[in-house]
Amino acid sequence: MVLVLLLSGAGCASQRVPDPKVTARAYASAAQRGDAGAIYALLTPEGQRALGAAGTKQLVSESKGELARTARSLQSEGTHVDASAEARFSDGESATLVLEDGHFRVDATSLLPARPRTPSQALSGLRRALARRSYPALMALMTGDSQGALESDLGSLVNGLEHPETLDIQINGDSAEVELPTGHHIVLKREAGIWRVLDFD
Repeated sequence: MVLVLLLSGAGCASQRVPDPKVTARAYASAAQRGDAGAIYALLTPEGQRALGAAGTKQLVSESKGELARTARSLQSEGTHVDASAEARFSDGESATLVLEDGHFRVDATSLLPARPRTPSQALSGLRRALARRSYPALMALMTGDSQGALESDLGSLVNGLEHPETLDIQINGDSAEVELPTGHHIVLKREAGIWRVLDFD
């Protein structure tokens, strides 16, 4: 069984970035002792909620051998500790920041367009793009023909909605339908007095 340690640092309390090696050494010491309380104290709030104090104690008890090996690895010469953070933008996009020489730098693989080398990597990228609701990431994963078709279809939809006040909208109670000059069909629904798009093709 693997015990995952989630490290976090205080951001608002101080402009100085904490040294991740301090936390790593504290974890190595706690793992070597099998100190569940100390390990629990080092977890992020999310990690503490997920495991709980009792769950952490049980996990430590069941994983003493593995924890001892982890402690030896962390305490060995040449051990390198990486620290990272996730920046979330207002449009739903995010980027991974990596701490290097006391400064956070952008991890290019988290922000630049994907370059999958295998079909499974392409599918993994598609899942991430859909989960993040990222249109640019989705477009980066599509073939040139597919990109052109999607752009053309969306462009046609935009053109058809250029003068919405002139469209023949069929309203039936809290539902409405409209056929655009470009051939698109849109269904709307009124919820709590607000009209929203229910479906379109």
